Amino acid sequence: MALFKPTKIPVYPKLGEKVTQDTLYWKNYKAPVQIKEFGSVTNIDISPVPPHNFAVTAFTRIHIYGPISQEPVKTFTQFKNTAFCGRFRSDGQLLVAGCEDAVVRLFDVSGKVALRKFKGHTKAVHVTDFTSQQYHIITGSDDYSCRLWDIPNATELTRYQEHTDYVRCGLTSKLNRDLFITGSYDHSLKVFDARVDKSVMTMDHGQPVESLLLYPSESLLVSAGGRYVKVWDLLKGGQLLVSLRNHHKTVTSVCLSSSGQRMLSASLDRHVKVYDTTNYKVVHNFDYATSILSLALAPDDKAIAVGMTDGILSIKHRKTPDESNELSGQQRQQPAHRAVVKGRNYIPKQDDYLVSKPVKQHLAKYDTHLKKFNVSKALDAALESWTRQKKPEIPVAVMKEMDRRGTLKNALAGRDEQEVSQLLHFVIGNVIDPRFAPILIVAAEMILDIYHSVIGQSSVVDRQLMRLQDILEKEIDYQQELLEVLGMLDTVFAFCVPRKEVACPGVDRPNCLTEGEASTSRPQVQAT
Repeated sequence: MALFKPTKIPVYPKLGEKVTQDTLYWKNYKAPVQIKEFGSVTNIDISPVPPHNFAVTAFTRIHIYGPISQEPVKTFTQFKNTAFCGRFRSDGQLLVAGCEDAVVRLFDVSGKVALRKFKGHTKAVHVTDFTSQQYHIITGSDDYSCRLWDIPNATELTRYQEHTDYVRCGLTSKLNRDLFITGSYDHSLKVFDARVDKSVMTMDHGQPVESLLLYPSESLLVSAGGRYVKVWDLLKGGQLLVSLRNHHKTVTSVCLSSSGQRMLSASLDRHVKVYDTTNYKVVHNFDYATSILSLALAPDDKAIAVGMTDGILSIKHRKTPDESNELSGQQRQQPAHRAVVKGRNYIPKQDDYLVSKPVKQHLAKYDTHLKKFNVSKALDAALESWTRQKKPEIPVAVMKEMDRRGTLKNALAGRDEQEVSQLLHFVIGNVIDPRFAPILIVAAEMILDIYHSVIGQSSVVDRQLMRLQDILEKEIDYQQELLEVLGMLDTVFAFCVPRKEVACPGVDRPNCLTEGEASTSRPQVQAT
């Protein structure tokens, strides 16, 4: 007796994530190191000099972490209230930070006590940064002002009072010691020159501005606020180049990769998105557990640091080539549990006779019923809730096998209202799928032939039949429109094909027709 052949379930290609060079590059990070801070991590700054320590501003403290260490190598606690915006100087020796008590403090990274205190603001200072000259700092406050300070004398040099709301972000030019830019909750970006007593350029972001970023050439400025990330051309007077809206909550921070070819944005929607700076399309995405307030990228993209609202500092370190190769080698290894069978390495001789052990055949539930010719139960087993929702190819394959055997009509017959409704629900959900349409259309026709006499007696079945009719009519309309478009494209492509010229007697004949024109031209009759 021949063995029963199980129903062959076709394997359809899966539409997974497209693997690109960016995907491989940005996924080449280790599992994140998570450090719990005392409050929300509002700012992360990376020292520009080796070993590129992290300055993390959270609550009333600024912790400095080494590139590998999970414990702070230095802590500044000279703040009475919440600290903001701890920034390194370009030589990595000094650090400046604002505070909710309106005092700006300057620290020596190797010391503990504040070297200078700058007093003058009347409200919380959220913006601090060093100028490229290294002896001046700029600050921005909730008192709507931004100021320029002299470090040696701890005195105020210039004050600008042009914003009409909180100043929450700012940065200085690395190429010009007199230029700096601020962003405010009044939706404006302002470019200031310390040699002039007012701003030299103003741009309207349209949303409260949360973060700013300058390209290395300083010809482009990036502003983030609301759901928007906008790119401005400073060489053209602040012209808007690109407006990106890829987040669905407020964007809180932006930064640039070491190569300058990728830009990263972090948002309260728990995502960090990576953009290609040539076309500003999203090429990768990172997911985090809670809303993100700050973001920083280490030199050579060796680490990504993210600060969140729940006080978690998450740091992902890039894998070394040896670690990547070791991981791929581990994935290729055999599992640890290995059965040792006596004689498995025995080489049979020429006169040996092999006695094969019969292999027990394990059948699926629907195949078990098919083997017993219980076609109705086989179809019921294939249409179980999980199978029809997660693996619709299984019920379709069973129907196809029954149709091949000529028993599909028997399997569909003799059902009550609930079972017919379940069948129609499956057909409606998959009939327009080109993989399943051929057999499901046949099944739908059989259902109509079997139960046409009871149509009108069940409101549930009637509604499903009307819905099936609407879906099929729409699909037919789509197919007709596609055929019309295909005809239009064929015409366009036909005209795009270069036409050959017909050989004419003579040397130079400008009046010679092309091959297409010669075949369609008609002789003209001249009037006598």
